[in-house]
Amino acid sequence: MLVAAICIGLMAVTSCKTDNAKPADNAVEQATDSIESTYLTAIDDYLVNEIGKDYSPADYSIPCVTVVAVDESNPDSILAWGDYWVFNYKLSGDTLLTESGGSHPGLMHIAKTAEGYKVTAFDVVADGTDNLESAKKIFGDKYDDFHAINSNEKKREETRINGIAEYVKAHGLSAKMVKDFGWDPINLPIDNNK
Repeated sequence: MLVAAICIGLMAVTSCKTDNAKPADNAVEQATDSIESTYLTAIDDYLVNEIGKDYSPADYSIPCVTVVAVDESNPDSILAWGDYWVFNYKLSGDTLLTESGGSHPGLMHIAKTAEGYKVTAFDVVADGTDNLESAKKIFGDKYDDFHAINSNEKKREETRINGIAEYVKAHGLSAKMVKDFGWDPINLPIDNNK
């Protein structure tokens, strides 16, 4: 069982284009060959291709994943509780413009298949008045860890920006900034001299 404290600093922010390409060349996979990279790739793929497709389309879909806890005792039914986000961006010159996206915390059920790992079900936390009750039911004894992650907006934003920067570097994009609607652009932490 992995705990949130391990995963907060190791945010798996990876991505792929919205043309349904698999996120096979993401930074998480390049960084490690551990089991986490395999099921994290499945989570990224699900966020981009299943959840991201329901948002307004854009040039790039970049998931932001924070795993709260994982039960990998059964490879045919890995359970990954997490704070899952996906954002779609349009590239305009040197700026990624946020087009759409949102939060989808919950429990992903992942199975090992002949083609690799695949999300087979997703128990998503409800919106609105049922949010708290739903989150407590889905996260159970992991709720406090989830709440600590989900409520830390500063850390979440730092993780998102760093993940976007990793994606930009990995895919050779011209972006140097990201701009959310109604906010000033934010410089991406990219060293172009390397």
